[in-house]
Amino acid sequence: MLPGWKSLAILSVVLGAMGSIPAHAETIRVMVDKLEFVPAKISAKVGDTIEWVSTDILAHTATVKGDWDVMIPPKKTVSFVLKKAGDVEYYCRFHPNMKGNISVAPQ
Repeated sequence: MLPGWKSLAILSVVLGAMGSIPAHAETIRVMVDKLEFVPAKISAKVGDTIEWVSTDILAHTATVKGDWDVMIPPKKTVSFVLKKAGDVEYYCRFHPNMKGNISVAPQ
């Protein structure tokens, strides 16, 4: 094993050769409860995971027109990784009054 300072020097060279290290992706939880997304508005970054946790007895979706559509079964948890930046408005196809917003920043 190399002494500590040599290990750090080698690590520094390896990381420098790899380029910058991407920021740590986060998991953001949205509850689906009583026909609502809670919280309804969240902020995230590209690469983050949105996790919908349903406590409802009904099925729901998190749908973005012309883009993604995530099925949320009753009493289940599902997730989706955000792939592009922008302001995302989503809704439930089965219950159109259920709406959410995700402000997605670049990585």
